[in-house]
Amino acid sequence: MTDPARNSARDPAGHPIVVIPARMASTRLPGKPLADICGAPMIVQVWRRAMEAEIGRVVVAAAEAEIAEAVRAAGGEAVLTDPDLPSGSDRVWQAVCEVDPDGHHSIVLNVQGDLPTLDPALIRTAYEALIRPGADISTLAAAISVEEERTSPNVVKAVCAFDGAPLARALYFTRATAPWGEGPLYHHIGLYGYRREALARFVSLPPSPLEKREKLEQLRALEAGMAIEVALVDTVPLGVDTPADLEKARAALSRRSV
Repeated sequence: MTDPARNSARDPAGHPIVVIPARMASTRLPGKPLADICGAPMIVQVWRRAMEAEIGRVVVAAAEAEIAEAVRAAGGEAVLTDPDLPSGSDRVWQAVCEVDPDGHHSIVLNVQGDLPTLDPALIRTAYEALIRPGADISTLAAAISVEEERTSPNVVKAVCAFDGAPLARALYFTRATAPWGEGPLYHHIGLYGYRREALARFVSLPPSPLEKREKLEQLRALEAGMAIEVALVDTVPLGVDTPADLEKARAALSRRSV
């Protein structure tokens, strides 16, 4: 098994830990964490991308034993979490409390378990946005270039004013087309960085009114007055939710290995 400290030799400020929540339940792609992508389960491919970021310890927060076993067989670190937890954020927090009860890691990076082609640089970008003064949480966004995405409720928009800068404070997140008027719209990317105390507070709060209305849990943080720093990046990583997505990921990683 990989030494958890192996990837922490150059531990940046805050001793960040990357946590990847994963569970077998998926209506459109059952068992997707274990779906084979170029000879390895998808969750192992995501773990590899996180290790390639070289930012700190990487732990998979598994809802089922078979996910943890796959990660450990590949040399990674995994911890079992309650399969009935309501969200990925709750799973991340439970894993952090389990593997780091003494609070060594004061920065937590939450990487979704269905991003096998993720550019590791995006993890570092989320970390760099978080360490700015005043930020409780960080996340990413990319300018929308496909016209139909501007009005799609399945594309979450980050409402913030970059105005030529690479970072901006989040004002809102919505499934609607916003803001109104001429100018770019930004596709929110669900990769998060948390100050440890911010994550602890976030999971202790009940779902908020706007969170329940938009079905976007990051609104809970905004409604509670927490500051979310958004970093502007070039592209949206491929999230694997369907068999077609899985084939795209296989093709992308096949090209990567050539």
